[in-house]
Parts: sequence; structure tokens; C-alpha cells
Amino acid sequence: MATSSEEMIISEDSVLVDETLLAEGSPRRLSTSPSSSSFSSEEEEEGATAKGAIDQFGNLSHWISCFCVVTFDLELGQAIESIYPPTYQLSDTEKSNVCYLAFPDSNSGCMGDTQYHFRIRCSGPGAGGTSLKFSSDHIGAPLVLTPDESHYYGFVYFRQIKDSDIRRGYFQKSLVLLSRLPYITFFTYLIEKLAPDFFKNGLPSLEAACHNINKWPPPRPGQLLQLPLLGQLIYVRIPLKTDKPESSNTMMPDTLGKSSAMVVIPSVHELNLYQALQPVLSHFESIWELILLNEPLAVMGSSPTLCANTVQALVSLIHPLRYSTDYRPYFTIHDSEFKHYTTRTQAPPQVLLGATNPFFTKTLEHWPHLIKITELDDRQPVAMSARRKTMIELTDSKPGFYSKYKSHVTKDKLFIKLLHSKTSLGGKRPLEVQNAMIRKHALELTTNFIIPLERYLAGLMPLKRDVSPWKPPPKLKDFNEDQFLKMVEGGGPQMMSGLKGNWLPLYRQFLRCPNFISWYSARREEANQKLRLIHLDILCKADVLFWMKDKQEIEIVDFLLQVKHCISTAAVHQPPVSRQTVQTLQRLIQSVILKLPVDLQSCLKTTFGESPS
Repeated sequence: MATSSEEMIISEDSVLVDETLLAEGSPRRLSTSPSSSSFSSEEEEEGATAKGAIDQFGNLSHWISCFCVVTFDLELGQAIESIYPPTYQLSDTEKSNVCYLAFPDSNSGCMGDTQYHFRIRCSGPGAGGTSLKFSSDHIGAPLVLTPDESHYYGFVYFRQIKDSDIRRGYFQKSLVLLSRLPYITFFTYLIEKLAPDFFKNGLPSLEAACHNINKWPPPRPGQLLQLPLLGQLIYVRIPLKTDKPESSNTMMPDTLGKSSAMVVIPSVHELNLYQALQPVLSHFESIWELILLNEPLAVMGSSPTLCANTVQALVSLIHPLRYSTDYRPYFTIHDSEFKHYTTRTQAPPQVLLGATNPFFTKTLEHWPHLIKITELDDRQPVAMSARRKTMIELTDSKPGFYSKYKSHVTKDKLFIKLLHSKTSLGGKRPLEVQNAMIRKHALELTTNFIIPLERYLAGLMPLKRDVSPWKPPPKLKDFNEDQFLKMVEGGGPQMMSGLKGNWLPLYRQFLRCPNFISWYSARREEANQKLRLIHLDILCKADVLFWMKDKQEIEIVDFLLQVKHCISTAAVHQPPVSRQTVQTLQRLIQSVILKLPVDLQSCLKTTFGESPS
């Protein structure tokens, strides 16, 4: 049976608001659901005006989905006060999740302004397909920066201040930006820029911002983008997957950022890893492996900002690999998937959760790995617990990494020593330098781990000489685990980088985890697309008229259908097939048809159409 203190933690009202800190008591009547919208007559007029102008926001979803304004009602709890643009549709589940994640789980200590981000599953009409409309925007982007078709990223700006004009003395409200794009740094800046203006001027400021964003160019990789926003000009560049890692933040012209009206954001997605992971850096290799293998991992923190940044930093440790199972930078007991992720009837799910509510110390006590963090001023590097403490024991334990996991990769003591050492002048290194050192170390680990997989994959590619214009394009050969592991025995990461470790067990585990499945699926598709392009090139250069001299009509028609299929798939091919190639194939079809008997020509012209002009 839950104790009275546990009941207080679980209670909806006490989780969201302390008895001494009461939310805005305005006379506005909100609906009975925490996920519903309602407007005062004044807001309804603003909404009607916005609906009349909604057609002007057709390009908004290149960047964002919508803004949500979430307020707190003493009787009803959290509720969405408005959504902008007002015609954007969220499901009831999505609205409820946004409502509860828009306020810190226990906001008694969050006076003033608080920023953080979250990630929720899409369940509305656009789940799984909204971003496809603009898929061409992201050609050439790293996989980790492509739109997430099954999740929203939410960026919160929460304000809690004393206000004597409100019935019980406190104002509480959040502005939330929702997007399918994982541009964490960029959208964090955006909401920080927009929210103060919104709290001052209300919905008209969101309308003005949406008009600005709607005129932005699409977020195409490799281009320096100029993005006007409320009197400022923001410069960003979306990386290309071919960028060198060390140059990703140095591709901005030196002349930028010299004016207060100009803002340069060097990276749209990278956080400071040193700030986020400082207490657990001495266990870097173990934590890197847990993320690589999609192991269940909970992050318990003292604030939503701390949790969200730590979880996001953990996910980025394996870049350029994409973390392929679910992760929640900030998670609460009110989430629609709370029961699914905290069940004891099965093994802990392969998910990464960040939470602040002490109730999770009991709910997740069966989880095998935990990171506990506190505010930066209280952080000190700590040793990993010699035994795995229960979550209940962790309530009063120090910040650190708690797990029985034994790393396969040998700890790089020199790296840790260098990270904690002082400069030649005896001072501390700037945070930016520390961050760059950690990011480089993580990238080297991931890259050296992936190189053997890439080498093996290259060996699965059919030879160009085996590609025939008279047959369908070949495909990548199947991945054979035993063959790959045998190759690793003779030349694993240790042969190329000097990294030491027990690699075979690590690769065996990796080949069975979602991160490998996702990586292999993407690389296989890239390889097959490359083979299709090679096939098209060979087909365009083939002497078809010579080939067909000794062929039967049924073979020739079958070949024409194959060419027609190549043309039909060219429209959705990535990278896109040139118009010149398509026209060459169309002319090839017509030249073949003209060599066939007249009665068959008329039939085939109906099927294949006339020659292009």
C-alpha cells in the first residue's frame, strides 16, 4: 500500500502544483479534459481571424508543426488554452501528453522561466506521414537530422511568477513549439526568443512569428540559410552527411554575427556534452556501449532541463548512428505510455527515459542501469557503484552511474586524465574545448566500431561487370553474421585504431539490437539505390536493337515492361534520376516498338505511350 508521501507524489494536483503555489485563477472556463482547448470570447475572435489567414501558412511545416499555449486551472489541471495555427489538428492523446509535459513535474522550485524539451509519440491523423510531403528538403542530410515521422519534439518555455492580480497569487503558463525535426539547439533558441514576446503581447506575436517562419526557405542541407524572425536575422546551416565532423561548426562566414540584429547558430542540434555528462565521464565507454546496444537506461535528475539535456547528449554519443529505439528526454507518470514502459510483467523495454519525479525510484527499481544527476554546481565525478543499488537506495545516493554492466571496450584512462587536467597555464579549459574533446572521442569510438561493418558491406556489393541491362538491377547480398564475425577476428577496430577491447561479444550483441537493424536497413537501401543507378546507366548505353535481333516477341515485351518500371520508379528515386536519363529510356522504348510488327506496335503504343518530344 502506498504511503501518504507516495500518494502525494502520485496525486495529479500535487505533482503539478504545490499547495502553496497556486495557478492562475482567471474566470476563463476550461473544458473538463486536460487535453481540450477553449477560448474566451476575445480569444475566439482572434481564432477566427487566424482561421481566415491559415492558408497563408502552407509552408510552415517545413520547419514546425504548431505552437501550443498551456495553462493551469485549479479545478481541472493543465489544459491547452490555444493552438496556433488554430486549424492544426492534434489527437486527444497528443494534447494530453503535451499538457502534462508542458509543466515541470513538480514546479514548486521552478520560479521564473524554465526551458526544456520533450519527445512524444504521434497518434493523430498525421502520424507516420506528415513529413513525407517535404521529404525532398532533407536529401543529403545525416540520418540523425531527418524528420521523425512517428514522434513530435516539443520545446517548452514555462513561466511561473508571483502575480497579485491573480486570485491566489501565481501566474503559470507554458508556450510549447512542436516539430518533427530534431533541431534541438535551434528550436531551443527559437522558443527562448519567441516566448517573452508572447507573454507580453499574446497570440498576435505567434501569428507574426508564423508569418516569418512561413517565408523561410526549406531546411535543405549544405546551404547557409537566412531566417528573419521578429526583427532578427538568424543564420543557420543544416549539415550534409558528407561534412567532415571537425568542420561542421566552422562553415559560417566570419563576417556574420557582428550586429545585434544578426544571430549565428553554429549547430542546429549539438548540445554541450561536457556540461551534460560531467558526473559520469569516468564511465564513458560503458555508457557508450549501453547506448550502442539500446539497453534500458533511466536518467534521474533534479530538473527537466537537466534530464532533457542529459538524455539528448546520451543519444548523440553514437552519432553518426541513429538511436533507433524510443527515448524520452523528459517523461512523467501522466504520459500515455507510462504503464507500458514501467511494467514488471516483462523485461524492461529498450528505451531511454529522463525523469524528475521521485516516484520513478520505485517504479523503475527493476531497471538494470541508471544515471543520477544534479545541478552543475553540485556535480563531481564519482565512481560507479560496486554493486547495483536498488532504486529506493538511490533516492539519497550521490550523482553517478549505477549498473552492473561490464564494458567490452577498455577504458581510455589517458582520455579521462586529459579531460580533467589543467591547461599549460594552470587554468581550466573552456567548456567549448572540453565539449569538442568528448565529441571527438565519441565519434572515434563509433566510427572505428562501424568501419568493419562498412568493409564487410562493401564486399556484399555485386560487381559492376555483373550488372546486365537485360535483367532487373541486382541487389545487395544478404548479411551473414558468421562470415562477418570471422572477418572481425582477423581485423577488428584494434587493427585500425589501436582501440583495445573484447570486440566479438560486443559485435554479437550489436547485430541483434535495433540500432544495427536500422543502420543495416538504411545502408542496404543506399546500396540498392546505387545499383539501380548503375543499372540505368548501363541500360541507357546498351545496344538494344542489336540485342533484340534474335529474341522472341515475348522476351522483347518483357524487357520493355522492365524499362517502363525503371522509368516509373525514377520519380521517387533518391538521389533523383535526371530528366535526361528518363527521356533516353523513353526514346529507347519507342525505338524498340518501331522495330516490331505493325499489329503489335499499335497495342504497345497504347500501353507505353508516344515518344517524348
